[in-house]
Amino acid sequence: MNNADNSKALEVQGLCKTYGDFKLNSVSFMLPAGYIMGFVGQNGAGKTTTIRCILNMATRESGEIKIFGLDNIRDELAVKQELAAVFDEIFFVDTWHVREVEKAIKGFYSGWDGKLYNEYLKKFELTPEKKVKDLSRGMKMKLMLAVAMSHSAKLLILDEPTSGLDPVARDELLDILRDYISDGEKSVFFSTHITSDLERIADYITLIEHGKLFYTGTKDGLLEHFRIIKGGGADLTDDLKRKIIGLSVTAAGFNGMLPASETKGLPDSIVTEFPQIDEILVHISKGGAYYE
Repeated sequence: MNNADNSKALEVQGLCKTYGDFKLNSVSFMLPAGYIMGFVGQNGAGKTTTIRCILNMATRESGEIKIFGLDNIRDELAVKQELAAVFDEIFFVDTWHVREVEKAIKGFYSGWDGKLYNEYLKKFELTPEKKVKDLSRGMKMKLMLAVAMSHSAKLLILDEPTSGLDPVARDELLDILRDYISDGEKSVFFSTHITSDLERIADYITLIEHGKLFYTGTKDGLLEHFRIIKGGGADLTDDLKRKIIGLSVTAAGFNGMLPASETKGLPDSIVTEFPQIDEILVHISKGGAYYE
């Protein structure tokens, strides 16, 4: 029975996975079709574990994962025709020529389009006769994207795709991703620690910390959800201390982060500001109060 749902590119419900003393604890989020979701959290938060579970490279202990309504395990063959994954390291043989990559890969995908692949090679200025080992990091990323986007995949999953790229290559990659979803049917889910990338192209953000969901929703919603607060030492009550995320105290005063709803009723002497994404991540990493 085909339960495909083209309105939801990716659904993760109650995902749990344990590795030693680390636990991915009931993580849930949803990416609508036609949008880009940034997946963020500090190193060790569980981003790669989540991606490995989505791709069925790691077996989940409980929960449910669906790609366009299809179960990622029960319907694995159908699911993997619908998605493509790009990691921060290339897995093609170094001695292959760019033209040979297609020969090795196309047999795995029923929807492979050789004409489209060659169009991407031209668009990305990838020389067919060049060997994989002779490509720059940025060009290797483009080659992986050319392969990923040449078999009618409707969901791209990328793990730290811009890591190690120079600013020009990163800018080109973000433009490629934005163009990829322009038809309203394709979607991108990518993990990154470069918050400027999120600010440029992400529509949705899912943020996890120590294996737990901290936030999932629109990018604008995340920025609206929190406030940076600053005040003098006399303003820092015990009650406020318990609520603040990432509290820092100096001789001059304090600063931290609160949910916007918790800033109502604060004294006028406490300054409140809208945060940037990197400020949110920094304050979360410092610990303190926890809000979902």
